[in-house]
Amino acid sequence: MPPHVDVVIVFRAIRKGASLSKEQARQNAVKAEKQYSKLINTLTRAGLQAVGRRGESQGQLLVMVTCPQKVLANLIHCERHSDFLYGLPMSKLPSTDDFESGPLSPADRIRLIHGFITATPEDGGLGIISGRKEWDLVESVMALHDHDFNDDWIHLWTHHRIASVELEKIRDQFGDSVALYFFFLTAYTRALIFPAALGTIYYLCGKPYSASYSTLLLLWSIGFVEWWTLQERILSIRWCTRGSWRVEKRRADYIPSFPWWKQEMRMMAGLPVILLFATILAVIMTGIFVLEAFVTELYKGPGHTYVAFGPSILFSLLVPRLLAMYQKHATNFTNWENHEHQSSHSWSLSLKVFTLSAVNAYLGLALSAFIYVPFGESVMHFVQSHLFTDGRRALALLNKFNINFNATSPFAAKVGGGRKISSVGSLWEWDRRNARSKLNSSRLEEQMFAFSVTNQVVDTFSAIGLPYILRAVDSFRSGKGFRNINGKIHGKKKRVAFDDEPVGHDAHGRVEREFLERIRSEVVLPEYDVFTDYSEMVTQFGYVALWSTIWPLAPAMALFNNYIEARSDAFKIAVHTRRPIPIRTDTIGPWLESLSFLTWLSALTNSSLVYLFRPPNQQEYEMGTVMNANATGESQNRLSLAATRELLVSALLIAMLASHGYLIMRAAVRHILNRAIWMGSREKKEAERVEREMKDQYLSSLGPCTPGENVTFEMMGEWATFWTTDEGMDDIRLMLKDV
Repeated sequence: MPPHVDVVIVFRAIRKGASLSKEQARQNAVKAEKQYSKLINTLTRAGLQAVGRRGESQGQLLVMVTCPQKVLANLIHCERHSDFLYGLPMSKLPSTDDFESGPLSPADRIRLIHGFITATPEDGGLGIISGRKEWDLVESVMALHDHDFNDDWIHLWTHHRIASVELEKIRDQFGDSVALYFFFLTAYTRALIFPAALGTIYYLCGKPYSASYSTLLLLWSIGFVEWWTLQERILSIRWCTRGSWRVEKRRADYIPSFPWWKQEMRMMAGLPVILLFATILAVIMTGIFVLEAFVTELYKGPGHTYVAFGPSILFSLLVPRLLAMYQKHATNFTNWENHEHQSSHSWSLSLKVFTLSAVNAYLGLALSAFIYVPFGESVMHFVQSHLFTDGRRALALLNKFNINFNATSPFAAKVGGGRKISSVGSLWEWDRRNARSKLNSSRLEEQMFAFSVTNQVVDTFSAIGLPYILRAVDSFRSGKGFRNINGKIHGKKKRVAFDDEPVGHDAHGRVEREFLERIRSEVVLPEYDVFTDYSEMVTQFGYVALWSTIWPLAPAMALFNNYIEARSDAFKIAVHTRRPIPIRTDTIGPWLESLSFLTWLSALTNSSLVYLFRPPNQQEYEMGTVMNANATGESQNRLSLAATRELLVSALLIAMLASHGYLIMRAAVRHILNRAIWMGSREKKEAERVEREMKDQYLSSLGPCTPGENVTFEMMGEWATFWTTDEGMDDIRLMLKDV
């Protein structure tokens, strides 16, 4: 058996890739020696056992830390005492003799030790925090995987149903945050069964843009969000984490004396930045949309088959860079806001980042649904007129410099009567009827298929297959061989053993070498961030709630994807990332607010889609793509403008009514679910019992409450005879005598 290591501190004595002079190298070595000695002394003085080993690359040291049972018992004592003071529910009340008797899961052990090492001294920790000035050579504090559990976990996900994996075991290994995500993923996947079956029925048997399907879909969205809100409350009581933010450690960068109103002002100052980036992203995506949907369709010059790839190339070049730049600014702004706890910091950052992610995800569909399909012909004519106007201006400029494009261009053409048209007409489609035929009536369905199927396949491969391939290629290129999920190496290995490593052929030396190789293989992995997984699921919920009226099979595709997603996320955690650091939490954080907002927005989009594409009495409106062929151009324009104005105003009114209807439906669903699930539930009774026990124990410590028992009074003063003379009994006896 290898030695038990609770956490590993990655210490970088020499920055990777740094080129130093001799004097700089000497100063860096002196600094590394002092900080490394300080690190070891800080750990050992706190009662922890620590030892360093060489890492994967030069200058990297791995400090392995284990916590003795006595120190761990003190940490348990302090946490349960803190939980009791701040009113967190506990399965057993704290007492002086019963702090360490309860079972301690691996996740709780790692959380306590990691928190003790990385918490600030003000919160009772050692203050070894990566990035701080006094610990700038500490890269990270990480935990090691339990590969036996990971193997069993992957096997269960692979060969059994979702329900077969016990979420309590995931919580015991990875903590509340990861377990809550998998519980959400499982609950959301099961909830998708209803809209998937409903959408399949309407796709096969119903009519497009059905009002009844949209209404049932909205009810499902509201019901799921409200049901999950209650499930969070129930789980927080069952897991004894309700109100865990009250005992959360403070962030190292937090300034305690910072006024609250300054923090609010800083949070408000970030709004213009968000709006600026959202506007830039919307302008870029709108320009790419017009270029892809109209300009490339009208272009018929040389290389028109290759011009069609232009919008995709522009998107891949501009949008990811803009999002990366925005995320950097959002992180800086969130740090500037001076949040006290990591939970509020993550909450603020997640909302900022997801705002632009949602714009990137849904704007293309919104442009197609509310611009391209209903008013596509009008936009096409507008683009045509501007292309010809700008083209003629360019041609006139060329003629001014005696450059005759028609004389040299092989693409000049002739039309009826032998009249030669300009090069503008040979490069762009000028006939309105031909341009109208280029409009794609099934564009919305194609986009929904791409988002529901193609994009999710690409995302799954990017999260699972691509890191596996890149890591394998990197291992072979560096000559280290290929590591499997247990850290074992296959193929040729060119690494030379260090002098202090065991080189014997005994079993003990072999186990230690394999253990050190496993640690080094885990150090190079990236940290796990649950934000990416939540963002993917919430974005998918938006596609289902907002846009599945367009393509009712979208929920079925989402259900199939989530069946794979649960397994791919487990594989990603077990193989492609470091072990998640356990975090106590009682909520999924800002993602619940995002789900509520998307549900409200779905009421607006579904009502507008049904109204625009399925008008009352199935009457055809004189709008962009359904224009009267017998009307003249001027009358067509008048009819189109009038129909557009009427449609937009009517759609806006319908959306406003749907918004009010959403509020009423949400209130009714919330009331019904609260009475059906929460009231009288076992968790509610447990919460009341724990709260009552805590109060009873506090009151019992103050002494018995028995007023008036065994008390005698001594009457003193001039009114003593007043209190000793009672006439009541004499009066009653007189009444009885008279009777």
